[in-house]
Amino acid sequence: MRKIPLTTAALAVLGLTVVALTGCSSSTTSACERPVDDSGLADVVTVSGEFGSEATVDVYRPLTPTTTASDDVIVGEGNAITTDTQLVVVDLTVVSGEDDDAEPFYGSTRAVQLSELTGIFPGLSEGLRCATEGSRVVVALPADSIDAGTAQSVGLSEGDSAIAVVDLRQVYLARAQGADVFNSGLGLPSVVRATDGRPGVIVPDSAPPTDVVVETLIRGDGDVVTGDAPVRVNYTSVGWESKTQTQTTWDASAPSITFGADAPPFAESLIGHTVGSQVLVIVPGEAETQIYVVDILGIDAVEQ
Repeated sequence: MRKIPLTTAALAVLGLTVVALTGCSSSTTSACERPVDDSGLADVVTVSGEFGSEATVDVYRPLTPTTTASDDVIVGEGNAITTDTQLVVVDLTVVSGEDDDAEPFYGSTRAVQLSELTGIFPGLSEGLRCATEGSRVVVALPADSIDAGTAQSVGLSEGDSAIAVVDLRQVYLARAQGADVFNSGLGLPSVVRATDGRPGVIVPDSAPPTDVVVETLIRGDGDVVTGDAPVRVNYTSVGWESKTQTQTTWDASAPSITFGADAPPFAESLIGHTVGSQVLVIVPGEAETQIYVVDILGIDAVEQ
């Protein structure tokens, strides 16, 4: 069986200024509860095979679901999917729910936003809600939720329902998540957060520091950043003197940061911090001092 990479193309205070924020919240996120499956899907679909490889799917056909249904074959203990903007690494097996002779499709992704997959198979959004890293999830997809182009690309006949088996090999955090850390912060910027975790920076009117400053705002309990592997982050930078946002990654896919000559100015300051942490880094510059607020979302540990 061919293994096809799943890519977007293939899958088809005083004088303070608050920068880039509407609404605020604490660092903690509400618990995510996986929906209980009462569809009986497990009675008509049997999945076997090693996690992280092509699944063998036996279906009592014809299977013609009218709504999306899902069942957890394996339940992992890692991060949970809470938004469609999270980065995931998955293996995906798709079989027809109606045609015994249709060849299964099998593919794997690099780190992609879940929305890239749910844009192709919309039913996966509900089927994977609150699913955790390390899980194998089987999702029944009604025929009317699969367009003709998608059906053709995965070997389905137009009008066929489908069974998707999703192995969640890695799920990155959606935002910094951990314990708030007290900092006196005298003379330094303050950070507030929108409900989705997006930071806003309150810049004081005092002079900026002349040396690099690093403060942990949220301490996560994930793996330690060593600099040996790329790290996924969301960050916002604000100019101290101009009090304006100069860059943010929150409107796109969280980038992979490597450590070396081409690394962002804040990169080395992340070494020793843990996944889930939010770190404030202030870097003096010739033109302007930059304030960076960095959420550490995960380490690229899965081969990509």
